[in-house]
Amino acid sequence: MPTEITDEDAFMKMSESAIECRVRRSGESVKLKLRTRKKLYTMKVVGARAEEIIKGLACEVVEV
Repeated sequence: MPTEITDEDAFMKMSESAIECRVRRSGESVKLKLRTRKKLYTMKVVGARAEEIIKGLACEVVEV
């Protein structure tokens, strides 16, 4: 079962140990899915803020 994260700094820190981050765009909202070896973490953000987060990720980014 995925775990939803609301803290952007925690999400960025987890991206260092992640395999990939999948980006799913739906209208104005963007859902970021961070896959680690053991868990899947998700975060929902607004489109403009999502671009800033995606640029700072330390893992591979896959657009879905």
